[in-house]
Amino acid sequence: MDAIFRVEGTRVTPSPYAAGPWDPTMQHGSAPSSLVAWAAEAIPTPAPMRVARLTIDLMRPVPLTPLSIETEVLREGRKIQLSEVRLRAGDTLVVQGTVLKIRCEPELAPPAEACAAPIAVPGPDQSEPNDQTSASSAFVSGMSIRAARGRFAKAGQNAIWYRVNRPLVEGAAVSPVMRAVAASDFCNATGVVLDFRKWTFINADLTISLARQPVGEWILLDAETWVGPDGAGLATARLGDSAGYFGRAIQSLVVARR
Repeated sequence: MDAIFRVEGTRVTPSPYAAGPWDPTMQHGSAPSSLVAWAAEAIPTPAPMRVARLTIDLMRPVPLTPLSIETEVLREGRKIQLSEVRLRAGDTLVVQGTVLKIRCEPELAPPAEACAAPIAVPGPDQSEPNDQTSASSAFVSGMSIRAARGRFAKAGQNAIWYRVNRPLVEGAAVSPVMRAVAASDFCNATGVVLDFRKWTFINADLTISLARQPVGEWILLDAETWVGPDGAGLATARLGDSAGYFGRAIQSLVVARR
């Protein structure tokens, strides 16, 4: 299976490509986060709507074993829909996501000054490719990574372009929101302030907010990280694409010495 997941009804089978860098028996956070986005987008709405905000709580490390998936609409309205997606490993809840959709108003046409600024760093074609021959995990090996400023996984407030190359769900297209979610989980590897060899800084959650639908295959993270004195940290990024900035991502970090 070349895809990250195979979904059959409520049963989800991960492939080895879902593995992350912290533990080879556990999934990269981008994998289940993208699955949550796929499941939420599949929930019907009473009017045309799009994802405006997605919050994922990684309750426990997500194993490379079959999962079950549950969806529930928490609030159905004329202008919004709030849904919840849950992933379980056996009887154990491992991921819980809430997704807010907002009704599309195609004729709204806000003034140009109300829209986000254009990208201020080189595009992916002008950025430095990352050598994937020594990828930090199986999931990362399925991404294209190009540095517009700084270097991937190196200290600095880096700006990195990400592109998903593998199918995330077998038989399904990778939607723009799924691309944004998959890239956003790399906040803590983009704005880096700690040495990966000496510290772990795993994210316990991920929230992305989207002012508009992303376009194209490449997603930019213009990131920074702050670490507190007591084991917690914060990784954030402005999200961009070929049309400009379109959203924000934020992760709560659990920081520890190796």
